Amino acid sequence: MHTAEPVTLARLPSGVEVETTVHVYGDGDPTVYVQAAQHGREINGSSVLRRLHGELEGAELDGTLVAVPVADPLTFDRVSYTTPEAYDAVNPNMNRCWPGDPDGSLHERMAAALWEYAGGADYIVDLHTGSREMLTHTVYLKGDEGCRELAEAFGTDLLLAEAAGEDADDEWEKRSFGGKLRVAATREEIPSITPELAHNRELVEDAIGEGLSGMLGVLRYAGLLEGDDEGAPDWDGTRARNHLGRVKASDSGLFRAADGLGIGDEVEEGEYVGEVFDPTSYETLQEARADRAGIVYSVAREATVTAGQTLVGVAIRLD
Repeated sequence: MHTAEPVTLARLPSGVEVETTVHVYGDGDPTVYVQAAQHGREINGSSVLRRLHGELEGAELDGTLVAVPVADPLTFDRVSYTTPEAYDAVNPNMNRCWPGDPDGSLHERMAAALWEYAGGADYIVDLHTGSREMLTHTVYLKGDEGCRELAEAFGTDLLLAEAAGEDADDEWEKRSFGGKLRVAATREEIPSITPELAHNRELVEDAIGEGLSGMLGVLRYAGLLEGDDEGAPDWDGTRARNHLGRVKASDSGLFRAADGLGIGDEVEEGEYVGEVFDPTSYETLQEARADRAGIVYSVAREATVTAGQTLVGVAIRLD
């Protein structure tokens, strides 16, 4: 059983309706909700859901799958991360205002419309896509067993545990992380994860394949497909702490990563990871060094950087 329904998310000043399509597979409990392209340049997740659709044609699901391949049509059409101020000056990033507000700003209304589906689910997967030079990983709420098991079921080699509220670092409040879909859902005791598939703005087969494998693992874990639904499957990867160990630019300029530095590398505290230099005076402005030991999961390859931008992401092992 499969239905595809157009859903109105909000209305533009011109009267044009912002619509997306919601796919529903199967019937009954439990329910898995999955969405992609909440940030419009992160398109591999949309392709994952197209591939998953092909896998599920003719399949009998013991439960319900709700899939939204384009969660934010406004950013999707602009191939952007956020909307311009003219659309939503209050919440330009849709992933900062969940569970939304039907009487709020444009993105709050869009989130509220999708929350009608997500809020009643038993599990939530919010597919995202990172930079070209980023190790694929899955983010879950630190200390939440249900979220951790769901992340293990998705199966990426690297899981990043994100602390919330008072346990989080300063970045949590500054970037309004409390309004993420995954965080809002976890507050409602819905196990939720955010897989970050590598590569944005382009369809990459490895990322799509890993996302498809992850979604099939989630459906088996939730009991929608045949498989072991008696707890999380065997998983032998690395758990690390998210949003710590980020090496940031102390000044604006051009960034040149250290020779041979790549994602998945182990670095030690104080290890040289690159330099930021002034392209006009040739002066070295910063010798970037890891502030702690860990695993490199992202490297800035677009060389033009501004002060405060992340140059290298270092995941801190939890195990």
